[in-house]
Amino acid sequence: MQTEQTIPSSTESGSTKSGDKAARLAVTVFPVLVLAAGALGLMAPDAFKGWGTNVPYLLGLVMFCMGLTMTPLDFQGVVKRPWAVALGLVAHYVIMPGLGWLIAHALGLSPQLAAGVILVGCAPSGTASNVVTYLARGDVALSVSVATVSTVLAPLITPPLTLLLAGEYLPVDAGSMVTDILKTVLLPVLAGLVVRLLFGRYIGRVLSALPWLSALTIAVIVAVVVAGSATAIKSAALLVFVAVVLHNGLGLALGYGAGKLARLGPPASRAMAFEVGMQNSGLAASLATAHFSPLAALPAAVFSVWHNVSGALVAAWMSHRARRTEKAQQAEVAKQA
Repeated sequence: MQTEQTIPSSTESGSTKSGDKAARLAVTVFPVLVLAAGALGLMAPDAFKGWGTNVPYLLGLVMFCMGLTMTPLDFQGVVKRPWAVALGLVAHYVIMPGLGWLIAHALGLSPQLAAGVILVGCAPSGTASNVVTYLARGDVALSVSVATVSTVLAPLITPPLTLLLAGEYLPVDAGSMVTDILKTVLLPVLAGLVVRLLFGRYIGRVLSALPWLSALTIAVIVAVVVAGSATAIKSAALLVFVAVVLHNGLGLALGYGAGKLARLGPPASRAMAFEVGMQNSGLAASLATAHFSPLAALPAAVFSVWHNVSGALVAAWMSHRARRTEKAQQAEVAKQA
């Protein structure tokens, strides 16, 4: 029988308690922060007029912070469990793009919104997926490996997938998109990794502040994106929200199902749910703004808020079920003793 113990329980050490508390605080505060930023962009769009050109640089800052948190150990999981990581990558880049295309067709979205939903689906794993996996008592090592590799491979996968699935709605310059992802995602991540390797002793002192810097930066991106399409949000907001909830919810469910089908075990299946269902919506918003229109970036802005809310809720439910399973297993062992 598979065991549930991948993340230490909160009773094991004070450091685990503080880490768990910090992770819960981040996942709780982040959606509220992003929601407030979106409301600000909607109510005062003129305050962010002309900020659209800064979105790629803001995203680059988020990716640089991500690189600062990485070490070569994050890539060991790829070597130790290549099958599980490969499954996670295939599931992510098949399920979410496919769902985006199906939902766009099923809801009859306009070309701009359809392209935006599909672009969200073609983005790499979300930057908060590792924290949510931790809260769900999932396989964090697998989560980190899949998120890292999906980000590194994004320049090779996201543009052609977007061209294939969204090309029927809007013209897609895949070559230019590759260049943008290299500049705003891959290079900043690699730069952050190099800085961490060279100055790890000093970076370690500010690691706890990096998630909050990233959260604030993503909030600014959301405010800018929402401000850019404020006039269209009133008529399209409900439809976009339905599309995002379906996209994220089905992604979480099918990701978990893929792990179960492959018999990876409960902790790894929980990790798969979040690595499939949570997207780098900041990248999607940046690409949509640069290559399509502010309206096309609206699904990414809504996704940025919703997938953190749903992720926190699903993680709490999964954690509760995992604890119940552990207690039942312990009681069964006690009876047999």
